[in-house]
Amino acid sequence: MQSYQRLLLANKAWASEKLNLDEAYFEELAADQKPEFLWIGCADSRVPANEVTGTHPGEIFVHRNVANLVLHTDINMLSVLQYAVEVLKVKHVLVVGHYGCGGVKAAMTNKDYGLINKWLRNIKDVYDKHERELRHIEDEQKRFDRLVELNVEEQVSNLAKTTIIQKAWHQRQGPQLHGWVFNLNNGLINTVTEMQPGSHIDPIYRYDFKPEDIQKDPDLSTHYGA
Repeated sequence: MQSYQRLLLANKAWASEKLNLDEAYFEELAADQKPEFLWIGCADSRVPANEVTGTHPGEIFVHRNVANLVLHTDINMLSVLQYAVEVLKVKHVLVVGHYGCGGVKAAMTNKDYGLINKWLRNIKDVYDKHERELRHIEDEQKRFDRLVELNVEEQVSNLAKTTIIQKAWHQRQGPQLHGWVFNLNNGLINTVTEMQPGSHIDPIYRYDFKPEDIQKDPDLSTHYGA
């Protein structure tokens, strides 16, 4: 049996198990989604959002990329963010990195990895920004772990710099922003940073909105076919 065929068999078993527990499970699942959380995580196969948080389908809206980056040039991530914040109205946005991240590790080297160099450059910029702190950490593993944490902190800060988050903070005092790091060695999540709605943002990154841009609880679902 091919490996992909095992996935299909497992899917059938999973669907059958859900129906045995609740005959209406898939009817309810198909009807709507109302997640409270947007998870921006690493594409690493060892950190599945639902699995490590004990949540079920429909509870977490998920976007994943190499090293859980939040970039102002990434239209894919920004589209997910806008939909989650403006349509689904999530209450929390979680940037979740993990110790042992291959993307962060690669960014710490001088190796040429081809096309992905351009993506890893963003992590190198985080290293450069915190170079003074990092170069004083003699233990290589601890320096690696710290860069994972600093990278998460930087991506949470990048979230707060977007008009999507700032406008939502003006409109509904949400969502809260969280930076987490998952530990592969013990399965636990560590909180490294949090930002409440209205948190301080450096003036150069702060946007001023016109009154007509801050309509109370706008209904954007028609724009997305929701």
